[in-house]
Formats: sequence, structure tokens, C-alpha cells
Amino acid sequence: MNKKLADAERARVGVFVFFFLCGLVMGLWAAGLPSLNDRLDLGPARLGSVLLLISGGALVSMLAAGPLVDRWSSRAVCWFAGPFSAVVLLGPALAPNYPALAVLAVVFGLGLGVTEVAMNAHSVEVERRYARPIISAFHGTWSLGGAAGGAVTALVLQAGLDAQTLLVVAAIVVPFLYLPAARLLLPGPPRHAAADSPAGQNRSATSLKWGLIALLGAAAFAGHLAEGAAIDWAALHARWVLDADPAAAPLAYTVFAVAMTTIRLLGDPIRARLGSVRTIHLAGLLATCGYGLVLLAPLADALAIVCAWTGWALAGVGLATVVPVIFSAVGAAGGPVGRALALVTAFGYSGLLVGPAVLGYVAEASSLPVALIVPAVLAAAVALTGAPAIRALDGVRAPLEPAGAGARD
Repeated sequence: MNKKLADAERARVGVFVFFFLCGLVMGLWAAGLPSLNDRLDLGPARLGSVLLLISGGALVSMLAAGPLVDRWSSRAVCWFAGPFSAVVLLGPALAPNYPALAVLAVVFGLGLGVTEVAMNAHSVEVERRYARPIISAFHGTWSLGGAAGGAVTALVLQAGLDAQTLLVVAAIVVPFLYLPAARLLLPGPPRHAAADSPAGQNRSATSLKWGLIALLGAAAFAGHLAEGAAIDWAALHARWVLDADPAAAPLAYTVFAVAMTTIRLLGDPIRARLGSVRTIHLAGLLATCGYGLVLLAPLADALAIVCAWTGWALAGVGLATVVPVIFSAVGAAGGPVGRALALVTAFGYSGLLVGPAVLGYVAEASSLPVALIVPAVLAAAVALTGAPAIRALDGVRAPLEPAGAGARD
């Protein structure tokens, strides 16, 4: 078998496992928050501070991880970052009080941030070997891992066991699950054949200008904020604005999550057929239409909740492809991807970080429907900022390296 093809196929499996385990850790953590809140008697304000500290730690480590990836390779950073991100679950799980939890939350965030950058950087390297879109399915697998974490936590609690014990067990077991996956990653430092030549070096320098990184980062920020709005406010909108039944209100987020996960798992053939520019145009259009339906739902009277569910589903379909398309564009530009990918990831993550708070303030000052105009506008901004940057990269991007090319065994 062609060695490059075999390496790429093994690495793809390894990246799938990394994304699943990272999602699993996040799912276990999120599902265990109520138990942590009860154990330490945190309350909404202190719990919110803990979440903010985790996000802050992740943001810092994302920016630091980029140079590490470029210097040592994404494979090397993945070897350390994956197990570390799971081990540091021990901190929040065993924290005896709020001050200790606050410090350990930062450490947990540091582990999550460096893992996000390293595994995403490796995913774009694997996609370059395949010479066709494969990144979207990785992000779908992350969502499946998160769902698995929530399901495992629910089963453990249903059995009468303790969520704290589950987190401790996960912090011990999951790092060992990362190790065989790390062995499957692409061997050696990332190879960018186009960057070896003067022309390739010039192309990489051109394609990763700060202006293009800023445009891609703005699209990532807009997409993540619109996604975060759905995560945090979909169910509340159904309950507060549409007066939905308490049992039906959570379904607003559920349809969004199911739509997003489904399209991420199936999104690679869509991008292969449409191309990145048309895909991100369509993503912004669908997400904007989805938010439009949500905002118009109160006018639908008896069908208001159905209209809102349809809107959230459309928003999920549109936003599902935003991050994979942007990350792929960074990788296809050629050259080391660590710094550029870290910056774009940090832009996007900051959207998730500040979005819920900003929308909360706007809703408090006016109303929740007015607040949801913000993500509706930003959904349109995804296309307006992402498409020009990707179109500019199309003229200078490095040629993808087909997995089947190269020396034979």
C-alpha cells in the first residue's frame, strides 16, 4: 500500500478519536456542573465566574499553542495536550472550596485550549494529505463525544453513583485512551512541500497576511457568537417569549444541536461539491434565515413554537459548516498553520465567551427578541467576512497533497 495513504488513513482515525475524547471531557464536565454546584454551594454568580476563568485560561493557551505547534509539530503537542486536558479534570473534581476551584478552573481551561489548537492543526494537515474536505466530520465527532459525556453522567446519576467519582475516574482513564490515538497521527513534523521552494514560501507569506487572518477571525467570531446564542438562549426564548410548555422549551436547543451535529457529520461532501466560498455564503444565508424565523415566531400564533424550532434547525444547519470551512482555509493556505489557526480559534472562542453576556445585557435593557437581532446580523456577517477572505486565499493557496501521491512501498 502507498505509505502516504496508509499514514493519512491512520492519522484520520487518530484525529477522530482526539475530537471524540475532547468532546467527551467537555460533556462530562458540563453535565457534572449541577453536582459541583451542590457540593461547593457555589450559586449562579460564583459558578459563572468559574466558567469565565475556564474560558480565559483556554483563550490564553490557544494563543500560546500556535507557536508550539509551528515549532514542534501538531503531533508532538497533541501527545502532551490530549492527556493533560483530561488529567486536569481532577482539579475541579477534587477542589475542596471555591478559591481552590477558581485556580484549578484556569488550569483546566489551559488544557482545553492547547488541545483545541493542536488537534485542529493536525486535522488540517491530514486534510491536505487527503486533498479533499474531511474536517467537518471531525467537529461532528466532537459533538457526539459531548453527547456521550452527558449520557454517561445521566446513567451514573440514575444508578445512584456520584458525579464527582465519575470525573475522577475519567481523569484517570481518558488520558490513556488518548495515547493509542496519538500514535496514529502523522509521523514527524508537518510536511508542507509547497513551502520548501521560494515560490511556496512566498505563497504562504501572502496567504496568511494579517488582513486575511482578521477576516477569517471575524467570521469565526460571528459564527461562534451566533452558535453560543442558540446554546444559551434558544430554550429561554421558547419559554419566555413563546410561552412554551416547560417540557417543550428545551427542544428548541435540541433541534439546533441535532441539526448542527448531523450537518457536521455530512458536511464534507457538501463542501466538496459547492466549494468553500459558496458553502460559507450558504451557511450565512441559512443561519440568517433561521434567526429570522425565530424572531418572527411570535407572529405565528398557534404555530409559534414550530416556527421557532424550524428557525433553530436552519440556524444549526447553516452554522455547522462555518468553523470547518474556515479552519480548512487556513490549512490550505500552506506553510505552518499553528499561529494562524491559534489566532482564528481565539477569535472564534472569544465569540462564545462574550456572546452570552452581551446578549444578556441587551435583553435586560430591552427584550430577548431585540437581543437575538445581534446573532441574526452576525450570521449574515459570516458570509460577508469569510467569503472574501477565502476567495482571496483561492488565488494563492498551496496545492493540496493527495494522500495517494508519493513513494510506494
